[in-house]
Amino acid sequence: MTEAGMQRMAARIFACLLSSERGSLSSAQLAERLRVSPAAVSGAVRYLSQVHMVSREREPGSRRELYRVHENVWHEALVDRDQILGRWTKTLRTGEASLGPDTPAGRRVRDTYDFLEFMQQELSQMLERWRAHRASRDAHETPRDG
Repeated sequence: MTEAGMQRMAARIFACLLSSERGSLSSAQLAERLRVSPAAVSGAVRYLSQVHMVSREREPGSRRELYRVHENVWHEALVDRDQILGRWTKTLRTGEASLGPDTPAGRRVRDTYDFLEFMQQELSQMLERWRAHRASRDAHETPRDG
């Protein structure tokens, strides 16, 4: 994850949550398992929350917060990226018109727009195929005891 650009501590926190039995841990549990300070946990969780990879929730009957990996974390991350691509393409379309479509800068902006629009279409289709694949898999999976 760090090689893909994620902050080191955020990657460690995410991996710890992902591999935990329930998919959720408190700040103290994360700090203990990773042998880091609560401040390090707090900063990493803030980042992971901003990119919608984890959420904060209250432990029932307690004031203690738990940090949870989203059930469909990768799907949700890609849906967020799809929305970002949509905003970028709108901005690029405006930029192309401002620069002039026949200028070198306008053509570069248009090429960027075309690429991102292509990516957005492919991503939407891929996410739909994933939803169908997961539904099929879940329909054929035997329930686990436990």
